[in-house]
Order: sequence, then C-alpha cells, then structure tokens
Amino acid sequence: MILALIVACEVGFWVAILSGLAVRYLLRRPRLGAGLLIAAPVIDVVLLVLVAIDLLRGGTASWEHGLAAIYIGFSVAFGHPIIAWADVRFAHRFAGGPRPEQLTGTSYTVKCWKDVLRSLLMAAVAGAIAGGLILLVGDPARTGALAATFRILGLILTIDLLWAISYTIWPRREVTASRGASVG
Repeated sequence: MILALIVACEVGFWVAILSGLAVRYLLRRPRLGAGLLIAAPVIDVVLLVLVAIDLLRGGTASWEHGLAAIYIGFSVAFGHPIIAWADVRFAHRFAGGPRPEQLTGTSYTVKCWKDVLRSLLMAAVAGAIAGGLILLVGDPARTGALAATFRILGLILTIDLLWAISYTIWPRREVTASRGASVG
C-alpha cells in the first residue's frame, strides 16, 4: 500500500509541476500557475501523514516506509531545483525564454558540490523522518526495517560525494556543437 502511495505522490508531484508550468506559460496565468506549483510540497505532507497513520494503526514498517522517508527528504532538498530546471526549459520552449545553460568545467563542479549539500539536507530530513517514525511507534519489532534507511542514506551520500570528487579531478568538458569534439 505504501509503495502505491509513493507512486501516486510522485505522479501527483509531476502533475502539479507540469500543470503549474502549463498554466503559467501557455495560459499566461502566472499566479494560478504558482498556486499549482505549491501543491507539490503539500503532496509530501500528505504522504508523511499517511505513512504515520499506517504505522500508528499497527502496521509493521517495511522498506517502503523507508523509501517514503527518502522520497520526502529528496523532495524537500531537490524539489525547488527540479522545479527551477523544468521552469527554465518550459519557458524556453513555450515562452521565448533563454536557452538552458549547459554547465561545464568549474561551473558544473560547483553544481556537483551544491548537490552534495542538498544530499546532506535530504539525508538529514529522511533520517529525521525515519527516526521520528521509530520513536512515534515505539516498538523496535515493528520498526526494524526503518533502520536500513540510515544505511541507504549513507550509500547515497557516498555516491554523491564520489561523483563530486570525480568532477573536481576530471571536470566536465565543453562539447562544441559543430564537431561534437571536446574542448578542454
């Protein structure tokens, strides 16, 4: 059941974003579009409440409950940048906005390190949610699966850190449009 809720929330997240951007740019109603975009974080609150209710009604935590915590943490940390990413592309495609910038070199490396900070925020939020659910239920036998969430968060942070380190050592090169050759 929780996995279906996560999928429904993910679909709802993208419906809120795409409908908000469509209303903003295609119908030229920026305030209404912004109102629809605000629905995206509300969806996360709904998911958190439903997960807590499931556990408080006697449910046993599974990997899906941990995934819900990670999903919410990801949405909190990366939701705004994802919306901004989509907004730039939507504005370019439908409203004559500037072409999205292709980051290379130092600017891409800086973005990677900002993503490490966002991943730390995601891990803190997801860890707080998982820990809060463990405390809320108060039964280690029913919340044992949530402990695995902390290991997964550690793995995500490690991968993101290695990604940033790799682009610090080997920066992304600019690709020229005419030949497809790399320029260093």
